[in-house]
Amino acid sequence: MQYRLWAAIAVAAGVVGAAALLGSAWTGSHPRTEKIIVTGLAQQDFVSDLIVWRASYARMGSTVASAYGQIRADADRVRSYLVSKGIPSDAIIISAVAINPVYRSVQNGERYEQVFDGYNLSQNVQVESKDVDKVEMLSREISELIDAGVVLNSQPPEYYYTKLAELKLDLLAKASKDGTDRAEKIAENSAGRLGKLLRADMGIFQITAQNSNEDYSWGGAFNTTSKRKTASITVKMEFDL
Repeated sequence: MQYRLWAAIAVAAGVVGAAALLGSAWTGSHPRTEKIIVTGLAQQDFVSDLIVWRASYARMGSTVASAYGQIRADADRVRSYLVSKGIPSDAIIISAVAINPVYRSVQNGERYEQVFDGYNLSQNVQVESKDVDKVEMLSREISELIDAGVVLNSQPPEYYYTKLAELKLDLLAKASKDGTDRAEKIAENSAGRLGKLLRADMGIFQITAQNSNEDYSWGGAFNTTSKRKTASITVKMEFDL
């Protein structure tokens, strides 16, 4: 009887030991799944430090020579005007002249024929400068050139920032800190302890106009129409708990 008792105890001990070993093996091959997933956000307002203004002008003539003489005079007027407003010559870029034949439709009986009507010559001018305020004001006063007889088509200025790389790195660091702070607060409120960072993925870098309802884009919004902008970035972070 005593022999059977000790045998039963030995079998029970073996079963418990085996269960312990199996449990340890399972734990080693199946790590804990408790995780905290957060999204860190960072935003910063900034003012553009580079402006690009573009315009074009055109002339029509029955021959290339007649139209070219007029557009060459326009180019001289445009350059002189910009220099008189304080724009350095090396900031002014005037493109080559584009020459396009023009045709008009003329009815001939029941058909319409394309009849040669002359040549349209056009030229683009561009100003790129870090003197944002000066060029911005110039783009608004460009009607003076139109009054002088230049058939000018002025486009709205485009605003850029030359330190985007530094700004992006700074925002990335701030977004990472924001995500870590959020994760720590969640762990604290759940009576847990924040573990190591398992994964971090940077979101899209967005640039929008300040105080606007401009939509974000999956590919990253890049506003060029506003001088004052807001940059933002997100970081998705996954921590062990």
